[in-house]
Amino acid sequence: MSGLGVQADVTCSERRFDGLAYTACEVDPRADDLRLFLDAPSGERYGQFSTIDATLAADGKTLVFGMNAGMYHADRAPVGHYVEDGREIMRVIPNAGPGNFGLLPNGIFCIQSDRADVIETLRYDAARPDCRYATQSGPMLVIDGELHPRFLEDSDSRYVRNGVGTSADGTRVVFVISDQAVTFHEFGRIFRDDLGLPQALFLDGSVSRLHAPQLNRSDFGRWLGPIVGVVAPIAP
Repeated sequence: MSGLGVQADVTCSERRFDGLAYTACEVDPRADDLRLFLDAPSGERYGQFSTIDATLAADGKTLVFGMNAGMYHADRAPVGHYVEDGREIMRVIPNAGPGNFGLLPNGIFCIQSDRADVIETLRYDAARPDCRYATQSGPMLVIDGELHPRFLEDSDSRYVRNGVGTSADGTRVVFVISDQAVTFHEFGRIFRDDLGLPQALFLDGSVSRLHAPQLNRSDFGRWLGPIVGVVAPIAP
């Protein structure tokens, strides 16, 4: 349950791991209407959770969870691969590059009809799964149960960060945002060691935002590019 008058299986909670504060939202892709959002019907980028919610309300629906979902350019177009409702908007970017996105291995979050998976980019490019929605970001946080090889335990690079992890069978999806500045090593460990998820993907840092009405939280700030969210009907 995600709020009065709304039916959904999203569960958001505040948690601590290794003395650090996080908020995690768990989604069941078999039951929840998990989607990606980029452009509103007007053709403008949605940019904010409130804009998505206002659009959904016209159809008697609401956004019961939301999070920024990957890096974007100045015009808020996706940096990497992006698929929305079966339509490819941006191709796969397989090569290394500058910044966190190009810190290989990076990965793609793929939403299918009955599961969702974080998949390393080269594996994804070879297999080409039938994703209804997909967003590419980087770096991977956890790959087959191991932290990204470039993460340093003694790093002093700390930011508020957000990401997504998935179970091996694709039926458990957990989105996490740090509620304080953390390193990549610390952030990867909450997915691997606390949540027990074998695959996890960094979505972004410093611009990280969460929409979790059940926690009376809806972050506002810099305008966003891709957004991931769960849609539910508003009960009459």
